[in-house]
Amino acid sequence: MFSVELDKPSVCNLQVSNNTEHHVAFKVKTTSPKKYFVRPNTGILLPHDSCVIRVTLQPKREYPPNMQCKDKFLLQSTIVPRNTNTDDLPADTFNKDGTKEIQECKLKVIYETNSDDGGFNSFTSQSPDLTTAIQHLKDERDTAVRQTVQLQQELDFLKRQRKRSNGSSFSFVFASLVGLVGITVGFLLNLSLASPSTA
Repeated sequence: MFSVELDKPSVCNLQVSNNTEHHVAFKVKTTSPKKYFVRPNTGILLPHDSCVIRVTLQPKREYPPNMQCKDKFLLQSTIVPRNTNTDDLPADTFNKDGTKEIQECKLKVIYETNSDDGGFNSFTSQSPDLTTAIQHLKDERDTAVRQTVQLQQELDFLKRQRKRSNGSSFSFVFASLVGLVGITVGFLLNLSLASPSTA
């Protein structure tokens, strides 16, 4: 995390620890090597030793838009033989060729500025925890939208079923009424035709 002030370099210290019984070589790479000065960028840690890597962000003339940063760092480490010196590391030490195990840790850059109350405003949209939380919220939103659509479809289906059942009872009542009127008219006609005329 870098505290950004215009026209001043910003420094972030990164502590690297070796919790193993082996000698471990490390290397720090960045997506923007012209913007950052990293010292040491390569080194060897003895067993259960640690080292502070000083990363300096070059002075900025203006604040980045929305204080967003897409810069990343890659910390690579691998076990090396005892008595290996940093200057003796082969150029291919951190190449992935399948003959050695290389551990990697990716780090995203976060900018912060001084706030009016003397604290810091952190712009953590690049933070892995915040990114995970945002993704979780998006997943929950998508699930809620799917459930809403499903419930709406079920509601529409029930409305259609209700109309059909109301429509069929209406047509049954209507048919019964027409049948009753037909029977009554037929009965009356039958009576009128069956009765002798009085003329």
